[in-house]
Amino acid sequence: MDPTVKMQSSSSDGAIRAVRSAMRVLLLVTFLGCLVMWAVMPTNTYRQKWLLQIQANTVSTFFGGQGATMLIYTFPVLFAAVLGCLFLHLGKKLNSTNKFTSSTEEDRLALWKKPVLVKGPLGIVSMTELLFFFMFIALLVWSFLEFLHNGFHGIEATAAKKGEKLWVSKLGAAALRLGLTGNIVLTFLFFPVARGSSILPLFGLTSEGSIKYHIWLGHICLALFTSHGVCYIIRWIAKHNLLEKIREWDKTGVSILAGEISLVGGLVMWVTTFPKIRRKKFELFFYTHYLYIIFMLFFILHVGISFAFISLPSFYLFLVDRFLRFLQSQRKVRLVSARLLPCETVELSFSKTPGLQYSPMSIMFVNLPRISKLQWHPFTVTSNSNLEQGNLSVVIKCDGSWSKKLYQMLSSSSSSVNHLEACIEGPYGPASTNFLWHDTLVMVSGGSGITPFISIIRELIFTSSVLKIKTPKILLISSFKNSSDLTMLELILPISNPSLDLSAMHLQIEAYVTREKEPATENFNTLQALWFRPKATDIPASPILGPNSWLWLGAVISSSFIIFLVLIGLLTRYYIYPIDNNTGDYYPTSAQATLNVLLICISIAMAASGAVLWNKKQNTMEARQVQNIEGSSAYTSPASFYNEDKELESFPRHSLVQSTKVCYGGRPDLKRILFECKGKSVGVLASGPKKMRHEVATICSSGLADNLHFESISFSW
Repeated sequence: MDPTVKMQSSSSDGAIRAVRSAMRVLLLVTFLGCLVMWAVMPTNTYRQKWLLQIQANTVSTFFGGQGATMLIYTFPVLFAAVLGCLFLHLGKKLNSTNKFTSSTEEDRLALWKKPVLVKGPLGIVSMTELLFFFMFIALLVWSFLEFLHNGFHGIEATAAKKGEKLWVSKLGAAALRLGLTGNIVLTFLFFPVARGSSILPLFGLTSEGSIKYHIWLGHICLALFTSHGVCYIIRWIAKHNLLEKIREWDKTGVSILAGEISLVGGLVMWVTTFPKIRRKKFELFFYTHYLYIIFMLFFILHVGISFAFISLPSFYLFLVDRFLRFLQSQRKVRLVSARLLPCETVELSFSKTPGLQYSPMSIMFVNLPRISKLQWHPFTVTSNSNLEQGNLSVVIKCDGSWSKKLYQMLSSSSSSVNHLEACIEGPYGPASTNFLWHDTLVMVSGGSGITPFISIIRELIFTSSVLKIKTPKILLISSFKNSSDLTMLELILPISNPSLDLSAMHLQIEAYVTREKEPATENFNTLQALWFRPKATDIPASPILGPNSWLWLGAVISSSFIIFLVLIGLLTRYYIYPIDNNTGDYYPTSAQATLNVLLICISIAMAASGAVLWNKKQNTMEARQVQNIEGSSAYTSPASFYNEDKELESFPRHSLVQSTKVCYGGRPDLKRILFECKGKSVGVLASGPKKMRHEVATICSSGLADNLHFESISFSW
């Protein structure tokens, strides 16, 4: 590289790092400020002094009583989300050689990432996760006890005045405080399921890796809300007004019937989330989860919009993400080919524009209307956006009715599939990777758990052969049930770039076939390839918000909220306020909440649609370029993609074959293998069955080897 260019690049990187450091401080201050507000919210000091002062200074004819709540709870979270978008955008601007976390920084974080709990209801939990879990539980316990202490103050006099028993009054007070505590949990519930979130990457998290947090939060939230409802029912029974209360829909206060509808919707979702039901009846679990619309809508009608804005920020960001996903899912993506493996596995390859970039271990949701118009299934992306700029691939192992229908349809000799309509959402993945700082990278997989490691190996191939950067030694330990599953190893190297130089790669593969004691006599080396004819309406996959997606996401979040503030301000000032102040009546709370929800949805739809349409022109230009290339070469003659007469299996893979060792009739001795790994830092990744991941986590957390750094890859959709 030209020294002048290199110097300018280093200077630019330094400026970006300085700006990101300032942003990091501002985000930390915002985060701590939110925590302080949550901690003091149950206190009398907050409710009787601070909140009253804020309301006095913010009350207006444009926003009414909800203005203070939006300022305290909604604005800081949305501000952090927008600032996070800018932070992540600047991170993408750094040189590709600097996108890996430094060894020094990772050394400091290694202890906090080690698993401390392996077996138990929480699964594999690191020190950091356990610390935050206990901090969150402490926040809930503190909030409930402080709420309860303030609620019980003077309750004897209140009970005597109402002429009810003391225990009944205390039960009502406790029920209300359980609901208030549940609202704190609800505030965080939707952060993990916003797949394109700018909040999660700030903490080094991904949506698929954070699903367990959503599960934890969901259980706690519904346990508190259920207790809230049960306590009130007992109170009403004791007061002999159960039938009257359960049908009550107050015009300006709390709507009890709305709360009951919300709770019933939540309970139906909750029942289907338990592992036995979710695994055996996944479709039931999937479809009942759409009841979140009923749950959230009637929750807002139950408590009123002013109080709901305390817990709405995460739901607001989820709605932004959900609408963008909806817009992306309406596109028909060009499915180029499929490779059928003898182990009942399918690799689907989609056309994509060069502007669609993603990181290793990304996932993508796929919908094939010919199999099911409603079902969306997540799969690991095995292709690499640097090595394969025009190709996007996922691997699907037959492990359910949907995947079995796909394999049977493609493999059937009586079925001639010339075209397969497909829609996608994603890819979604980590903002950065930290593979390079390890001396050795050990990847332990079971069955289809090898798919995330294919993307990692391809990324390291690109780093070694193209960027000429030294990569760690790679040891891939894969366990398979049968010899036919060994054909999944054929997917490690990309077929679209067979001339890669692997001489600098230190790759070793140990494959274990557990249910066979000797090699099968049947030949499993041949793979069946199917090519699909594209339709004019099919387009290559492209980023829904263009190459500067983080900037556009920040623009969508900020502009949609500004649009909402303008609309709700005008509505309140010229419609709701005159009714409240000039007619001697009060505008119904549920109607006001409904209008707010409607305007939120309209604002998000306007901002997101505008951003997508703005970027559509560039996406269309890239798509036409890809289609022109495809039309003039590969897809007029599929064989040309493989240099005319070469068979799919005939590419030189001697390096891969020489690096592979196959063992039959046993499982790998993971303890011995991991303890024998040399180097100051050994990264250990595990993907596959829960029992296997727990075994690897137990070895790494035993303390017998300080150089083992564990990371579990689990998708719990």
